[in-house]
Amino acid sequence: MAATATKRGFEIVDFDQIAGVPCPCGIARRGLAEARDVPFTVHRVEISADARRHYHRRQTETYYILECEPSAQLELDDELLPLHPGMCVLIRPLTRHRAVGRMTILNFVWPKFDPADEWCD
Repeated sequence: MAATATKRGFEIVDFDQIAGVPCPCGIARRGLAEARDVPFTVHRVEISADARRHYHRRQTETYYILECEPSAQLELDDELLPLHPGMCVLIRPLTRHRAVGRMTILNFVWPKFDPADEWCD
């Protein structure tokens, strides 16, 4: 099965079939990029402890925490937010952010992810 398969009126994303790519947070597996009628992408991201602070000028991200270390946090414009599995955090454009600690998240990016809209301080 392809990483993203179109069947009739639905899409299937198999993250295990998508190659991981480096990002400021760690390794991302990006789904729905090819689906032209879908206005967002969804990524499974394995975040390393040394995530880089970054922001987006146009894109809104929504992090859904699947798993994380007990001490994991999200830095949002110099404020630290303790995390636990099951939390969901919406990050608007221009918000500087980074993950602190190891975690795995689903990241919903709207509009679709564009690497040209990733800015590091």
